[in-house]
Amino acid sequence: MPVLEIRNVTKTFGSTTALNHIRFDLLPGEVHAIAGENGAGKSTLMKIIDGIHQPDSGDILINGEKVVVSSPLEAQKLGIGFVHQEIALCSDVSVAENIMMAKINSSEGWLVNYKALYREAYEVVSQLADIDPRQKVSDLTISNQQLVEIAKALVLDCKILILDEPTAALTDQETEILFAIMRTLKAQGISIIYISHRMAEIFEQCDRVSVFRDGHYIHTKRIEDTTPQAIVQSLVGREIANLYPPKCPDQVENHPVILDVEGLSDGRRFNDIDFKVYQGEIFGVAGLIGAGRSEMVKGLCGLHPKQRGNLRFNGQPIAIHSYRDAIEKGIVYLSEDRKEEGLFLDLSIAVNVSALKLELVSEHGLISKDKEFEQTQTLTDRLNLKSGSLHHKVSSLSGGNQQKVALAKILSVNPKLIILDEPTRGIDVGAKSEIHKLIRDLANAGVGIIVISSELPEVIGLSDRVMVMRESRQMGLLTGDQITEQNIMHLASGSAELTQAAVQA
Repeated sequence: MPVLEIRNVTKTFGSTTALNHIRFDLLPGEVHAIAGENGAGKSTLMKIIDGIHQPDSGDILINGEKVVVSSPLEAQKLGIGFVHQEIALCSDVSVAENIMMAKINSSEGWLVNYKALYREAYEVVSQLADIDPRQKVSDLTISNQQLVEIAKALVLDCKILILDEPTAALTDQETEILFAIMRTLKAQGISIIYISHRMAEIFEQCDRVSVFRDGHYIHTKRIEDTTPQAIVQSLVGREIANLYPPKCPDQVENHPVILDVEGLSDGRRFNDIDFKVYQGEIFGVAGLIGAGRSEMVKGLCGLHPKQRGNLRFNGQPIAIHSYRDAIEKGIVYLSEDRKEEGLFLDLSIAVNVSALKLELVSEHGLISKDKEFEQTQTLTDRLNLKSGSLHHKVSSLSGGNQQKVALAKILSVNPKLIILDEPTRGIDVGAKSEIHKLIRDLANAGVGIIVISSELPEVIGLSDRVMVMRESRQMGLLTGDQITEQNIMHLASGSAELTQAAVQA
């Protein structure tokens, strides 16, 4: 008997049908993947299972009995734990208070025994990482916040665990720890719903995979009875022959220099960084999480303080003291954290797209809604955004479509240099292919592109040259056939020295 069964569940939001007679079942002690493009209905179904949304029709059965999951608290009582893709922690309190929140809320006492609280929290979180339970969540990295989310679910003694893109912000080492914990939970009879866009993870860790497309259930396959290529074709409804477009056909070093960076440092998180970005090139920045990649590019565009460094833009010396200075020069940055830094989730799509430079959609000092709508329509059509209306809040969109809004926002100012930090994190394979093509089209049009990515296939497939960072410093520059996973990992981990012939420092 399935531990969880979904029968003909339908859910609409206004005129949009998010789920159309969806079915799904989860067996005891299995890891069951759900694959689908952004907007396919995966997250909506998970929110119904967790009691955040209520279905318009259809049934939910747990251990063969129909249930009504009226709220997340009711879901917890039914043995359901949910680790969201978007981190939802209380940032101003400690790790321990977040992990043990359900226990604190159910306590009948007036006082909290913090000594016991820290001890119990440490027993759980220490399985995942060396995180001090007394530390404030706001002081943690994104990856460690994700691990706290997972620890929070583990203390609930759940029988059904939903993991929505759990490895998106994790390092390779943290990912392997998570997989080991998943195997332990599975051996204990706990069933796991695993949502991921990473085919390698699905085929390594899961027993079955169900495919959703445009709110419809397509099929369920046992992992041994299918292939990654077949799943990709099912979830996008078409075959994606080339995930990465052709690279620059000639030597980018023969092109004009758009950006010349010399001695960029903040004295702690990035030190003595030197590189050039040429017209028409995609310049990749690789390295393990914590290497200083994001801090370095934020320092470049005025979002992070720097102590020293010289910048030349299109051959002219420039000084950037704030992000406004960078925008005025034609330099824009797409954050890796779209929820906290990239978007205004409670405002409309149109307002978000126009936010960087309001004068472009203004007349006589007032915002023109017609200009704002026209600008947004042009950019979102270019990015193939799926939305009911441009007046809808960004929070109503799937993660992938939110990322497209963030991209439209930076394109609205017609930039000359674009810095993309994890541009396809949490995005399905179809949308990834679209964004990769967009990035290459921008480069071919003469825009300078810097791409930071923790996905080595993306760095390798997109970049004309790759700078590798480790512990706040650049370790080498790879070009052409040198851009391989082995070379990047050697430099990023410091596990071996590459010869001078293999790396142009």
